[in-house]
Amino acid sequence: MSSTPRGERLIIALIGKRNAGKSSLINALTGQEIAIVSNIAGTTTDPVDKHYELLPLGPVTFYDTAGVDDTGELGDKRVKATRKILYRADIVIFVNDGDAFVAPETEMLERIMEMEIPTVVVFNKSDITQVSTENTGYCERHKLPWVKVSSITKDGVLACKEQIIHLAPKYLKENRILCGDLVSPFDHVILVAPIDSAAPKGRLILPQVQVLRDLMDHDAIVTVVKETELLASLAMTKQLPKLAITDSQAIEQVNHEVPPEVQVTTFSILFARYKGELDILLSGIDKINHLQDGDKVLIAEACSHHVQKDDIGRFKLPKWIKEFTGKDLIFENYAGHDFPENLEEYAVCVHCGACMINPMEMNRRIIECHRRGVPITNYGMCISLVQGVLDRVIYPLMQAKQKA
Repeated sequence: MSSTPRGERLIIALIGKRNAGKSSLINALTGQEIAIVSNIAGTTTDPVDKHYELLPLGPVTFYDTAGVDDTGELGDKRVKATRKILYRADIVIFVNDGDAFVAPETEMLERIMEMEIPTVVVFNKSDITQVSTENTGYCERHKLPWVKVSSITKDGVLACKEQIIHLAPKYLKENRILCGDLVSPFDHVILVAPIDSAAPKGRLILPQVQVLRDLMDHDAIVTVVKETELLASLAMTKQLPKLAITDSQAIEQVNHEVPPEVQVTTFSILFARYKGELDILLSGIDKINHLQDGDKVLIAEACSHHVQKDDIGRFKLPKWIKEFTGKDLIFENYAGHDFPENLEEYAVCVHCGACMINPMEMNRRIIECHRRGVPITNYGMCISLVQGVLDRVIYPLMQAKQKA
């Protein structure tokens, strides 16, 4: 369970005021004492993640968060950290102790509804308190499902789990396509995986591993090479491969060295389709052609790492975009789960492949960009555009779409 990729786990955030019983509810849902419980309000100060296997959905992560009614300068920072969790959440469990909602609760509920996050309201402590009719009326007016639960007696816990399963996003219930539809059994595929200074020692990066496994599951014959061995690999092959999949950084070389009759695409573009973002990210790429002097470009990465001298987001991509546009541009980088609140200041957002975050979090970033009028695209498409090969790397996916 712990080895499940972060981008594949269902994220469930427990939100509510202090001492509403969020930690107790996590323990009741999991049947384990995995969250610290105390009668002292504010015991949970920062979001804490707890892994669990919630069948039939599979691996999930519960986020226990600070109370939305926390006070003071430090409390404001804790509430801000709780709001950040919303960008990651597939589902929100909004926990209330039965007392009438206070302003911080309704403000947070309004934010959650604005972000269109599937939500169940849990009225906890049902063994000792009656639920306010104002609260149930609020839920009914806003079409929010609700259940009464006692974390002590476990009454209502099963009903809460059933609501979670019902609210689970569609992408967890369907068979998403990574690259298996691009090949047939015994087709030869070459994966080009550069090993640069940012590559993890002793292993491939997650997108490469997932693509490799998917191709093997579809009975393809796979060769994995560094870009420096690509020509030698092609020369040793009696029959040309059906497909070449490359890291975007090597796309110019792959385009030059792989014969035109061989289809080519990138890991980044495959993952954009896998997470349902291909069309919208393609629509955002045109903004790169119309950047002007002084425009700010947001470079967003889903994971944090030590910056190397040849870092793609900090150095290579800004350099390539400047050379392509010929414009004097300003680049700003955000990494991990940080995402700027001042999105309107940017002319375009260029996002990484998002392999380390779930589709819901990436979708919220897309929605937020569109709500603020900021086009968004990704590394793979941007690099392919500036290298003049976008049409070639998109073609295999468009062809598969027509056949579907």
